[in-house]
Amino acid sequence: MSILEELINKKHQALKKIVVCYGQELYRLAFRIVKNQFAPFIHMKNNRLYMKKLLLSLMLCYATIAGAQTDRVNVFLGSSGDHGQLSPAASSPFHQLSIVPYTNPGTHTGYEHLAKEIKGFTHNRLEGVGCMGSGGLILIRPFIKNDIKPLNKIDEHAQPGYYALKTAEGIQVEVAVNNDFGREQYTFPVGRKGLFIDFGHAFNGAFVDNEFTQEGNLLFGKVRAKTTCHVGTYTIYYALEIPTASGWRKEGNKIWVDLKEESLIADVNIAFSAVDQQDARKTLAEYDKLDFSTVKKRAADRWKTALSVLQVKGDSDKVDLFYSLLYRSLQSPFVISDEQGNFRGTDGKIHRSKETRYHGWAIWDNYKTQLPLLELIDTEMYQGVVSSIADLYRYGKFDFAGAHEPANSVRTEHAAVVLLDAVKKGYRVDIDGIKDSLIYDTLRYDFKKPDKYLEACYDMWAMSKLFPQNSKTYLERAKSYQAIWNKDFKDLTKRDVDRMSARDMYQGTIRQYRWNVPFDVMGLRKLAGGEENFTQQLDEFYDGYYFNRANEPDMQSLTLYNASKTPWRYQEWIHRIALDTIIQYYFNDNSRGIGAHIDRIYKNEPKAFVRTMDDDAGAMSSWWVLSAIGLQQPLVGEPIFNISVPFFDQIRLENKGNPLTIEVPNRSDKTRYIKSIKLNGRDLKRLWITHEELRKGGTLQIESSEIPTDYGRDDPWISHMDNN
Repeated sequence: MSILEELINKKHQALKKIVVCYGQELYRLAFRIVKNQFAPFIHMKNNRLYMKKLLLSLMLCYATIAGAQTDRVNVFLGSSGDHGQLSPAASSPFHQLSIVPYTNPGTHTGYEHLAKEIKGFTHNRLEGVGCMGSGGLILIRPFIKNDIKPLNKIDEHAQPGYYALKTAEGIQVEVAVNNDFGREQYTFPVGRKGLFIDFGHAFNGAFVDNEFTQEGNLLFGKVRAKTTCHVGTYTIYYALEIPTASGWRKEGNKIWVDLKEESLIADVNIAFSAVDQQDARKTLAEYDKLDFSTVKKRAADRWKTALSVLQVKGDSDKVDLFYSLLYRSLQSPFVISDEQGNFRGTDGKIHRSKETRYHGWAIWDNYKTQLPLLELIDTEMYQGVVSSIADLYRYGKFDFAGAHEPANSVRTEHAAVVLLDAVKKGYRVDIDGIKDSLIYDTLRYDFKKPDKYLEACYDMWAMSKLFPQNSKTYLERAKSYQAIWNKDFKDLTKRDVDRMSARDMYQGTIRQYRWNVPFDVMGLRKLAGGEENFTQQLDEFYDGYYFNRANEPDMQSLTLYNASKTPWRYQEWIHRIALDTIIQYYFNDNSRGIGAHIDRIYKNEPKAFVRTMDDDAGAMSSWWVLSAIGLQQPLVGEPIFNISVPFFDQIRLENKGNPLTIEVPNRSDKTRYIKSIKLNGRDLKRLWITHEELRKGGTLQIESSEIPTDYGRDDPWISHMDNN
């Protein structure tokens, strides 16, 4: 094969990524030079070396940029106080193993950035969730002189897949995690030393039981714990090895491990599996002979690959925040299948699939933001996510969790909406195979409370689309939202409309939940008194700061401006909420009027979010990421995206081999409104784009303006149940 053929056939995709370095024009120029100008000389012996050097230069350009995203990530974002409930744990994209200090005081993740006291290291957590957190399994604490007391932090450093700690006691710790394998390297001062292991440890009293077997310096077993909010139970199979251990003392689930006095360094190797102990042991064996630097490099490379699917060019501080939040969007759900395709269902039994299987759901929280983002950036991964959600109906679906969860999880409401969305976007979903379970699940829909009533109607709308032969029955139930809306949400003069959790609603107010009818915005507009009144009420809601960005109930209400007389206000408020100092009156523990928050909502620092604003398994981070690239899905279940002005000059989405470049040639911090949109040179003449159009790739060019415009107002996309 000629050098030219090697370049085109083997390196074409890498060459295309040069666009990240210098833009689309350089890519076109480079490929034209290689293909056309050098083709006549490609077989000449004297030019082969030149071509190899050219190829190497191009590859080095790509390699340098592909790794740059990890350097942008601040893993300490949201890791202090009740401002995100995140941690700087060494972790790997979509894997359960997560290693970080357990501090005093702690947060829901067990880690508080400002805390100095270190109780040890724990090995799992669900990032950003409520209910006092969950995880914290298998506590390991290093000690010296048989003094098993907490350590004191004097310095720490972390990056994706890696964490390092220095203590006042002279103990240093480095941790690297790749997939579900972790290497912990403890460096001790001279003298007696050891490790204390507590297999009975878990956050929030969630430990259930543990069993293990010892073979020399290897332990393998399984530990069970309660899921988030203590609703169900999950199991983690593990293998743990301490190669340099010289003695073991066991008391139930507590183990004291002696280390040789002359040894200054001790490694702990740990592997997790959701399948069985043998799979954990196999993973351990695969990494056993690798040195720490190799494991660390693999961990970094794994994150480089994950983060490079979206490439942005623009203001440095915004780029840093972008990748720090994208990183948060790629933590869960967790891979639960092994290399052979075996996985455990929610029935506790082992099943097999050719697709990767996932678990660890927070669908109620993140189905509007994180799941649409994952679909955009990795279609192969998302097919596995969709099939895994369908499996819930096949093997046992619970609104929160059951007795045999294969990984820590939170909740699964609106799974039917997610499946409908996947069908509309062209994913394989065996609806017929889970039909009975889907229908049975409707018996659990909650119509008792005003907020739950609206949400249940959304699910009924989704069922009408999934089963068109029975659409009339489901649509009638979905349309019944109108009666409850008139009863509970129309009148805003009642005294409790701004009280958090009034009328037994969940973490929201009447004024916030009243917008939660994304499946019938045309009908909602009529209930509000027509387009003009609808616009006026939206203005009152946003200009009066009645929204709550600390939680999800009204998260997508911004998109309703695209059904109003002033769609430009959507473009304005996206930027204000994501980038500006804002007034936030509501938190998850108060009602309006008690201590307004006046600051930016998203900050690249440990106290990152509004007080009480959990990241909720990537829900909040993903909203910002989607806003930053100028795309939001107003109705999960319909493959339509609203367009706003991105926060960057240029964005590149890998897009399943059909790269999509989004350009804003005249972007500045003041140009927040859309003047025009061109898709591959054609005037779009609207403020929305279909999923199909995005998937074809090309260039989406957005001309921005400092003043509002009427662009796209005459061709809005508005959901309407009468179109069913």
